[in-house]
Amino acid sequence: MLQTNTLQSDGARLPPTPQMQSDRQNTGGIGELIKLALVFLRRQYLVIIFTTILAGAASLIYLRLVSPAYTAQAQVLFENPRAQFLQKQSLLSEPIVDVTQIETQLQIIKSQATAAAVIKQLKLADHPDFRESRPLLSWAMGWLRGWRSDPSEAAPPASPEQPSEITIANFLDRLSAGRVGFSHVIEVAFTSSDPALAADIANAIAKAYINDQLEAKFEATRTATSWLRERLRTLGEEALTAERAVEAYKSQNNIVSPGGKPIDEQQITELNTRLATARAQSSEAAAKLSRYEALLGADPAKPSSISNLDAIGSDAMNSPIITLLRQQYLELARREAELSARVGRDHLAVVNIRNRLREFRASILDEVKRLSEISRSEAELAKQRQEEIEKRLSLAIAQSRLTNSAEMTIRDLESRAKSLRGLYDTFLQQYMGSTQQESFPISQTRVIFPASAAQTKSKPKAKVVLSFGLLGGIALGLLLGFVRDVMDRVFRTSSQLEAALELPCLSLVPILNLPRQQRPAARRQQTQEDSNQRILSTAPDIHRTVVGMPLSRYTEAIRAIKIAIDHSPAKTANQVIGVTSALPNEGKTTIAASVAQLIGLSGKKVIIVDCDLRNPSLSARVVPKAVDGIIEVMNGDRSLDEVIWRDPKTNLAVLPAVPRGPVLHSSELLSDGSICKLFDRLRQSYDYVVVDLPPLSPLVDVRVTAPLIDCYVLVVEWGRTKIDVVQHALHTAPTISDALIGAVLNKTDIKAMGRYDTYRSDYYDDSHYVRYGLSSS
Repeated sequence: MLQTNTLQSDGARLPPTPQMQSDRQNTGGIGELIKLALVFLRRQYLVIIFTTILAGAASLIYLRLVSPAYTAQAQVLFENPRAQFLQKQSLLSEPIVDVTQIETQLQIIKSQATAAAVIKQLKLADHPDFRESRPLLSWAMGWLRGWRSDPSEAAPPASPEQPSEITIANFLDRLSAGRVGFSHVIEVAFTSSDPALAADIANAIAKAYINDQLEAKFEATRTATSWLRERLRTLGEEALTAERAVEAYKSQNNIVSPGGKPIDEQQITELNTRLATARAQSSEAAAKLSRYEALLGADPAKPSSISNLDAIGSDAMNSPIITLLRQQYLELARREAELSARVGRDHLAVVNIRNRLREFRASILDEVKRLSEISRSEAELAKQRQEEIEKRLSLAIAQSRLTNSAEMTIRDLESRAKSLRGLYDTFLQQYMGSTQQESFPISQTRVIFPASAAQTKSKPKAKVVLSFGLLGGIALGLLLGFVRDVMDRVFRTSSQLEAALELPCLSLVPILNLPRQQRPAARRQQTQEDSNQRILSTAPDIHRTVVGMPLSRYTEAIRAIKIAIDHSPAKTANQVIGVTSALPNEGKTTIAASVAQLIGLSGKKVIIVDCDLRNPSLSARVVPKAVDGIIEVMNGDRSLDEVIWRDPKTNLAVLPAVPRGPVLHSSELLSDGSICKLFDRLRQSYDYVVVDLPPLSPLVDVRVTAPLIDCYVLVVEWGRTKIDVVQHALHTAPTISDALIGAVLNKTDIKAMGRYDTYRSDYYDDSHYVRYGLSSS
């Protein structure tokens, strides 16, 4: 139980020892990972087993409650088996069977229209599998939707011939359809509590789908034939009218054959090219003028008015005047920045430079105005040039139209007549093919494997459900165990304590399991003679453990604390030892009393002082009959010898604290000069002075005891004290933290340590201590 970690100089922090470095080097192998996993399972096996049992029980209940279901499957081939002569005459384009096309057919099979048709055909509306009795969750969701919706907007009730939405939804929930591999085969599956009914429904769905395909093709062909018939009649009339118009125009204008002089295409092409160039120049000039106007619209008093000067173009960049003015402006801006940094922005020289900068900005904008006027003149000139070319082009086109009007008219009439006649012939061929196709209908789909009644149930599958339940329970148990480990922010091992507090762990003090004959009820009562002579005879058994059980693990742990106090690397001896904790009830009083008893057994003169003035638990347990104590000695009402109690077995002296009422200024009492004098006397009279101090977190009394104490021992309760609480307590008391020689992990469950300390699990075996005559208590 002893911790042999080397203490740092001044007892403040723990350096990395060779043992710790060795532990860090050995944490990377697969063996260590396996060991960590096994230790984790040892800690959380109850949670994992309990969760697994619950999940297995839930799986069994599920298998017991859910009725068996049977699935029937039918296979449909989706292809295009049309005859060659019909493919050539078909009006509708033949679709290429691809993934999108097959997915469309799957959605048709799983549509509400197909479901409604099968439900009406097989009269499934009253079947128990499709009745409107819904599970509790579906009923709750439906009730919620009905509660949130407006009653006036409720859907009208379904007609007796049309299945209800609930029936169709239940039907579609049991229906599935999918592509078989990468083939053109579609597999239709339906699940029901009756295997024969499932087969009938799967076959009915396949038949309904094929009938729907045939009906859709019949309807499309009939519609196309009717439209072609009407369109042929219209096209014939239009073609005949166009041909008559050609002949009439030829007779009217005496045109035997097309001729005449053509339009001067070269002249028009040249004018078009010049017009495009003129328009580009006009647009460029207008854009440049707009940039000038945008720049001139800015406030000249602001420096940002010339920040976009480069955006005007090459005119501003090539202007020597603007270039010179900008150079002078930038030089003045640089000088203004330098002077502002040295003498401030409100200095007269800086103000003068700023005024000159304003003048330069105005001069630059004046030059920009002059360039703007030049740009405006160029824009107007480009606009005039563009308008002149447009007039010439219009005149050339008008002259060409007058020359070739008759030729263009006759060409247009002839072209229209030919187009209408060709279109009429094409539609006539399509009409004939559509008529033939309507008389020879064939479907693209056919059933290649009809459904039959299933012999075995498809769900629930007992092995799958049980396997999933058990594996899920194990996974959930592992997750809950991991969460418990992560949330377990308390001290469990010495390594954890040393890493979190940067302090050596002086000892692991086991939790005491006192024999039944040593229970407090068996203690003898303190006599009046003992009270008059101030002799300790009724101290609790837990405080006398080191005396009554000298060969116990508890006593060996207290010896480790005594060795750490005596062999501290501090230059001065640790004569006055303060024992404190972060929170109350962590066992600091018991540790202080046990250390003092052990020192007294060694023959040294030792006194234990109860400085927990607000809650003197040591005095209440050890000397409950005391009427005077340290407060009376500090006030001068009693001498030190009149209030000290002694233990005849160990020669231990006790200086109690007996508050006669609420102690409101305990910190002032502990920092008073009289207590310093008292401790000076104790140093001269005793070899060791053990001080039972208040806890750090609730009170501030410990912080004022630094001048009185040579070193501190921090007591931390195993498995209860939060790490963050202790860290915060030490952070708020830096003087105490610097004087700590180490921490004690108290009330340790030694049997549970093997589940938390991975690398030293064998260290806590009782056989190592029994061999040397030590007991496990």
